[in-house]
This record gives sequence, structure tokens and C-alpha cells, in this order.
Amino acid sequence: MKKYRSLLSLFLVLVLCLTPTAYAAGESGAELFSVEAVSAILIEADTGEVLYELNPDERRFPASITKVMTSLLTVEAADRGEFSLDDTVTLGTDLYTGIGYDGSSLKLQAGEELTVRDLLHAALLHSANEACNAMAVVVSGSIPAFVERMNQRANELGMTGTHFCNTHGYPDEDHYTTARDLARLCQEALQHPDFREVVSTATYTIPPTNLHETERVLKNTNALVSNSVQGYRYQYAIGVKTGFTSKAGYCLASAAQKDHRTVIAILLGGKNWIENDQEVPHNYYVESRRLLEHGFNSFSRKTILDKIEPIATIRVELCASQDYVTVQPTESLSAILPNDLDPALFQRDTVLPTEPLQAPIEKGTVLGTITISYAGTTYGTVDLVASTSLERSQFLYVLERIRWVFSHLWVRLLLLAAVILILVFALRRMVYGPSHRRKRRGRERAYSSSYRGRGR
Repeated sequence: MKKYRSLLSLFLVLVLCLTPTAYAAGESGAELFSVEAVSAILIEADTGEVLYELNPDERRFPASITKVMTSLLTVEAADRGEFSLDDTVTLGTDLYTGIGYDGSSLKLQAGEELTVRDLLHAALLHSANEACNAMAVVVSGSIPAFVERMNQRANELGMTGTHFCNTHGYPDEDHYTTARDLARLCQEALQHPDFREVVSTATYTIPPTNLHETERVLKNTNALVSNSVQGYRYQYAIGVKTGFTSKAGYCLASAAQKDHRTVIAILLGGKNWIENDQEVPHNYYVESRRLLEHGFNSFSRKTILDKIEPIATIRVELCASQDYVTVQPTESLSAILPNDLDPALFQRDTVLPTEPLQAPIEKGTVLGTITISYAGTTYGTVDLVASTSLERSQFLYVLERIRWVFSHLWVRLLLLAAVILILVFALRRMVYGPSHRRKRRGRERAYSSSYRGRGR
């Protein structure tokens, strides 16, 4: 029996080792975390910091999450003043371009008049494919021109693993993206108040139109925001968009806001799980909510550099009060980190002068930099400045100037020449001093007397 238990234990160990498990990005060894999906990512919306990732760069079909890009381009055009979201537009005959018979639709009609805001809600809440084509014509004049702009905007946003073929996400082999790219897209879109308002709306009513006699009540397909599917609503959810095709699987771009933080989760290729031999639907809502809560519960913002913190001292000359100056950062640095990761473990690399400084030094003068990093990730570089002012001592300055003057070879040579001249002059006076001159004058008088005697 013990033998069988040993074999069973070995089998379980092998299964665990071979089972792919995704870890939270930057996790410091606390609990392991994984989600049921083909690809997923969780980011901090304000900074783009990755909190979790699972195959984030794997190419996937985005399905109706495509509509986030279509809506982003629409609100950006409105922000530029090209039109107002409350402008009424007449729908054209190309409404259903590229849409199959089974595509999600609100049954809009050519010639029907709606506002651009109505079309936004139709696309983002009801996931109406034809509403996306209508917005494309409003923004770019034609669907092909708009699709070209979609790819151009994706390139501008750094979505290097993305290519769009249509405005709505209907399946196409050349229409693909990645979880990382979609997170970047949603991060940009959520910065626009109009977009954010739409995706966080549970229901929206389109009034009767010229071709539709009754109002249409739209319910957000995202069950984290609305009660479109009972039991999955998440009180902190603020969007973003659902998507499903047989090739893409269940997809959800979600976002939540709590305690002044916003996190964005992308889950692609989700599947319904089996429990007690029965399929449990809408598993992607459960997994997405787990992702969002993981961001809130397992991570928090921590200070990794405090601007009032003294970092180092630098030697200072020509100051009578002290021979050093303390440097401190110009600003604080913070980051979203796993709760059990100690900021004291972060690496600090400083660049400071290798030679002593000279007073005067003004408070706030930039004297160096400090770079904060951990596990290969750089969190920022900040200037280091003098924390106080140091005045120059005039006495020490004069001494220093004198020392500096005499540090030059030509000055020392001149000085040596002057000393030699002085010594020569002194020796000459010693040799040809007063006694020598008296003797000379005596000889001159004697000679003069002898000359006068001979003259008599």
C-alpha cells in the first residue's frame, strides 16, 4: 500500500510540475496566482505597470473588443471638434459591410437617423456591429479609410502585435491582437470621459427614430457592470467590453476603480468550466473579477524614494562652517508593488562628483542623480540636490588662490629666479660692502696726494 501511495505522490508532483501556472508580475514569493484563460494581463491604469501576465503577447482574435478602438477614434474626433457626439447622422447603405448573418446587431437601417452618442452606446453596450460601420463613415468618410486609421492609431499606441481588418471584430484571419496591446488600448480609451461614461453605463435608451417607432433599451453586455447576467456584478467595475466568437473564445476587457486606484484586466480565450459534470457558464466573469481583486488586494502603492531622505554627502572646500554638503532627491518615487515586497530591497545607483566641491553652494543646486531599480526593472531616475546653502570663507578663498597661483611651474620658476637674484645681490653687497668702499676711497686719496706732490 505504501508503494502505491508513493507512486501516487510522485504522479501528483509530476502533474503539478508540468501544469503551466502564471505568476503575478513582480510577485515576491507570496501566494501563487493564476487564471483560467489562454492569455491575460492585469495592469495599473495610471502607470501601465504590469501586475500579472499570462501569455500576454500571444496573438489572439479580439472579437468585439475591437469596438474599443472604433469608439476611441470616434471620441477622439469629437474631442478635436470635428463633430459633436450629439450630432444626428443618417446611416448609409454600407452598414452591414463585413458582417455575417450571425453577427451581433441592433437591426439599424439604412436611412435611419441617430446621434453619434446613440451609435457609441449601441456599439459598446449592445455590441452592435453595424453601429461601428456607421461611426467609421462619420469619422473617416468610408469604412476602408477608417480601418486604415485604426491600424495607424494602433501603431501610435505601441500595439505592435495588432492588425485590424474591420471595425467590429467579426472573425478574420488577418484581424488579431494581444492581451498586452488591448490593455494599452483600454488604458488610452479610459482617459476620455465620454468613453468612460459609456462603458460604465448599465443601461441606455435610444429614443424612437424616423425608422423605428419605439424606444430601444440597451443593456450593457458586461455583467460586471450591469445585471445582463445575474450574479456577476462587481461594485467597483467601470467597464469595458465583452467579446465572443467560436475562434476567439470568451473575451473580456474589464476595469475597476477602488481607493483612488484603477486597474485594467484583459482575459482572452476564456472557457466555461466543468463542475460536478456540468458546465458552469460565464467563467470569464469570475476569472476577470479575480484578476481585478488580485490587483487591489495583493498590490499597493509604496514609496521607494522619499524626497526628504538624505542620500549621501559630498566633500566641500572653502567653507568655514562645514566640509560637506548633504544631497537629497528633488521628488519622491512610488510604485505599485506586491504587499510583501520590502522597498528596502530596491537597488540604488547614484552618480555624484568624484572630486570635492567648492563653496559657495546654493540650496537646491543639482549635484547628481539616483536611479531606483529592482529585479531588472528601473522605476525612475531623480536629480539629487544640495539640501542646504554653504557660504564661502573669504580667508580660505584667498589662501586657495595663493596656493593655486603657486601651483603653476612658471610661477615657481619666476620665484626661484627672483630668490637667486636677491641672493646674488646680497652676496655682492657682502663682497663689495662698506669696508671695500672705504679701502678703495683710501687708495684713491693716497694716489691723489702723490700726484700733487710730484707736481711741486
